[in-house]
Amino acid sequence: MFITDVLCVPVRTGFFADDQAAIRAGAAHDGFAYAGEPVTPGFRSIRQAGEAVSVMLLLDDGQVAHGDCAAVQYSGVGGRETVFDAAKAVEEIERHVVPLLRGKPVDGFRGLATAVDTLMVQGRRLHTAIRYGVTQALLDAAAKARGVTMAEVIRDEYNTGIEIAPVPMFVQSGDDRYNQVDKMVLKEADVLPHGLINHLETKLGRDGELLAEYVTWVRDRIVTLRTRPEYEPVLHFDVYGTVGAAFDGDVERVADYLAGLGERARPFRLRVEHVIDAGSRDGQVAASAALRAALRARGSGVQIAVDEWCNTLEDIEIFVKAGAADVIHVKTPDLGGVNNTIEALLLVARDGLAAYCGGTCNETDRSAQVSAQIAMACGAVQVLAKPGMGVDEGMMIVGNEMARVAALAGANGRSAAMSPVGGAA
Repeated sequence: MFITDVLCVPVRTGFFADDQAAIRAGAAHDGFAYAGEPVTPGFRSIRQAGEAVSVMLLLDDGQVAHGDCAAVQYSGVGGRETVFDAAKAVEEIERHVVPLLRGKPVDGFRGLATAVDTLMVQGRRLHTAIRYGVTQALLDAAAKARGVTMAEVIRDEYNTGIEIAPVPMFVQSGDDRYNQVDKMVLKEADVLPHGLINHLETKLGRDGELLAEYVTWVRDRIVTLRTRPEYEPVLHFDVYGTVGAAFDGDVERVADYLAGLGERARPFRLRVEHVIDAGSRDGQVAASAALRAALRARGSGVQIAVDEWCNTLEDIEIFVKAGAADVIHVKTPDLGGVNNTIEALLLVARDGLAAYCGGTCNETDRSAQVSAQIAMACGAVQVLAKPGMGVDEGMMIVGNEMARVAALAGANGRSAAMSPVGGAA
């Protein structure tokens, strides 16, 4: 099988791109939008519609493999790429990627994915979103060439030895952090609620009091609404560095605060993401490692997750080597090619840390489906229910994809075992 042509077209994402720097500086909501001017280069407004590009590989047998180029909600900060421009991306793909792929045989995933991910144009790699979407399509093409799921391609090409089964889903609330929790509990989300604690004064509280009250409320709401005592989700809050800001970056004070949150969360386990923003990768590694050690010294079971400044495969290797987190958020669009996501998830798990196959609300249904298959094949500790902030849609897209893929992989495995090639009698 080979690629006869490549088509790409701008499409919609499931949410918006937001100028995090402007929001942190105090930009106020104006309805669903934000008032004021953006401060991060590339943004036209503080909140703008997310953009994506769907890449379609036309195969010689008439099949079409596809993936979607998308970038994170908070682009241009924390060491990340600039905000994604779909029109410019289409031009780049047509100029540089299409000639590379047209006529190429599809005899696997890793080789072509590496070629796209490492392609240099005027001394730099393509935007991470382009590499993300094109390699999704290549993974899909490899699966179509073999007549199997993408998860099976990953399992076999990377020799993971991991059973392809659904993994826990992490569901995010957006700003509707109370009503959405009810949805999560009623649908028995595995990990919740994210919370979007991205502003010190209005969401965390100057002394952390607003988040503390919210953790207590979430705990009580689960106990009130759950229909089975066995339902015990993990509580995972993303605080966007606000805790560090509230306590002036003092690791000991931050650790005391987090340990208190852990007590409030009982009997549920607590994870807190991006607790301190240290302003650089090296600073983030040092701060996160120190905070993790401080929590253990207090006998606290609170886990910390890293996100910002941990964007590339190289970054992740450094955080893992330093033991600078309990949970590594492998933020899929930030890593460029999904081959990097696969390697990162396997690396994190191999070193005994929790590998979270995440991403952003600002993705598409297609990138969410591909991410779900990757998470399954790599045995991630959790996968983000995406795109969007509506709970229902993300849980449906990711959950349904995992259910289908597990069934298909199981059926393929049984067929192989029964065939003469598989060694059955």
